[in-house]
Amino acid sequence: MAKSKSKKLNVDFIGGQEPLTQEEQLAISTYFKNHKKKKTIAKSLGRAKSKKRVSA
Repeated sequence: MAKSKSKKLNVDFIGGQEPLTQEEQLAISTYFKNHKKKKTIAKSLGRAKSKKRVSA
């Protein structure tokens, strides 16, 4: 069976042809900032819990 070649899409905008409005840009920016904060908090909590005990 031969693989089908994938088509490379030339996509500049998602969901439409017009650029994002200021409100949309702010909403996306806020989302990613919050997502990054949550990810770093979860990562730091995970490190504290993952300490292993060494028995001597």
